[in-house]
Amino acid sequence: MWDTEQNAGVLIYLLLADKRVEIVADRGVDRKVGHAAWEAICGAMQREFAGGGFEAGAIAGVRAISDLLATHFPPRPVNPDELPNRPLIL
Repeated sequence: MWDTEQNAGVLIYLLLADKRVEIVADRGVDRKVGHAAWEAICGAMQREFAGGGFEAGAIAGVRAISDLLATHFPPRPVNPDELPNRPLIL
């Protein structure tokens, strides 16, 4: 996630056993977005999860992050997918 051209990678880390959500953002996007935005997204996801809305919470988090990325790093004519998008379950 650290090797994108604009340093704009974002990782959503769900630790279901501890009921925690963490967002790890690369330095380029974190400089533009800031801690409060990540905390707000995490909080919204956790509230949805607490009510049993796991799918809705995950989708809302991904959409919110996508919106932030589109605002600060709008798509360019040539916009290769630099990172895999497949979920990784550990």
